[in-house]
Amino acid sequence: MKKHIGGTLLALAMILALLTACGGGKSANGNSASSAPAAADTAVEGPSGAPEAPMDPEQGEYGYYQESASLDQGGNNALRDAKIIRTANLEMETTAFDGAVESLSRLTKEMGGYYENSSLRTGGSGYRWADYTVRVPAERYDEFLLRAGELCNLTWRSESAENVTEAYYDTEGRLRTQQIKLERLQELLSRAEVMEDIITIESAISETEYQIESLSGTLRRYDALVDFATVSINLREVYKLSSVEEVPDSFAARIGSAFTAGLTAFTSGAENLIVGLAYSWMWLLTLAVILAALLRFLWKHKRRFTAAKTEKTDDNAPKT
Repeated sequence: MKKHIGGTLLALAMILALLTACGGGKSANGNSASSAPAAADTAVEGPSGAPEAPMDPEQGEYGYYQESASLDQGGNNALRDAKIIRTANLEMETTAFDGAVESLSRLTKEMGGYYENSSLRTGGSGYRWADYTVRVPAERYDEFLLRAGELCNLTWRSESAENVTEAYYDTEGRLRTQQIKLERLQELLSRAEVMEDIITIESAISETEYQIESLSGTLRRYDALVDFATVSINLREVYKLSSVEEVPDSFAARIGSAFTAGLTAFTSGAENLIVGLAYSWMWLLTLAVILAALLRFLWKHKRRFTAAKTEKTDDNAPKT
């Protein structure tokens, strides 16, 4: 019995050591740590137990490096199997807020996208703001940005692209290693007869299943971010659209532009002042009533003081 237990545990230890070495024997760039001729002469055993075809030493472990580095017929340098996460931020303004919100929603549906988050706020002056997080298919990302920028006045735009190709395929490789490990452990469990061996193997199976679920979730998250680009949109309702003017060349043109800008700023400031006064008319009316009552009180008090002073002067005057 002891020999049987020792033999089973020894076989389990050898299998786990072999699988761990296969999963961790990669260098930082994702290639196998073994030499190319050795990889070409060795057949790799697949998940079903049947030997697979030897790997091409020029392709790397997953066969995507050579394809990614190759150019297409048009001479484009884009990586064929690259995993790119694209994001953008748009800040827009409009004088027709309701129409812009409806047009943006219609455009998102037309592009095959959806709203991940949305919020609407109203300021004290009555103007509204909207914030959206839009997810659109990656192949229609550029078209969406172009058409969304035409719906309203675009004041700011930024884009970014994150290349997660290496991390994606490294995760995919580690997932495959864990799946093979799980199959070997399940096969070993079916042949185990000693309770101590069964408990040890089941514990290893539980840990392997956890790793598989975690790696699968990471791949699903990558796929979602790569397949659907993320666009954050801030939409503001304004009274007048902002404009960007080029700096005039001549001194006279600069003086004229300065006078025009000054007049525009004065007019806008006066309009804002009038709107602000109209918005707070109740406070102004209350303040006017209080001020009128205070002036009336001071006027009456002054009349009494003047009358008393006159009467006192008359009493002190000499009698003839």
